[in-house]
Amino acid sequence: MGFHLGRLVDHIHLRTCDLEAARRFYKAIFAVLDVEVSETPDHLSADEFWLDAGDTPSRVHLAFQARDRATVDRFYEAALAAGGRDNGAPGERPYHPGYYGAFVLDPDGNNIEAVNHGPAARSAGSVIVTPGEDAPQK
Repeated sequence: MGFHLGRLVDHIHLRTCDLEAARRFYKAIFAVLDVEVSETPDHLSADEFWLDAGDTPSRVHLAFQARDRATVDRFYEAALAAGGRDNGAPGERPYHPGYYGAFVLDPDGNNIEAVNHGPAARSAGSVIVTPGEDAPQK
């Protein structure tokens, strides 16, 4: 049995001062992005994302992929409704043709983005990792 991982980032670990506020925020945006969430009383995880509590919150810019522009719009609305603060309404950005993103600040001030890069074909949706098997590393 294996599990799926993205192509670039191995994992992201954010630390929050208010786990319940951050949990509400991330559960709301992951629901819109159709990402499965797992949680225990002391953490929340989703794919390569990990969230737990500590004395000092993280300060990062984190961008999630969205399947289309409508998903970016829904991400923005869900994030605001779940306690996020506006940091850039949905719209085209000058980064490259077709770049459509929205930015919000999470409860700890992290800059969280959803982005759709326009029409594109993917070589794979994810990488399947099967733990414990001896396979050559590429």
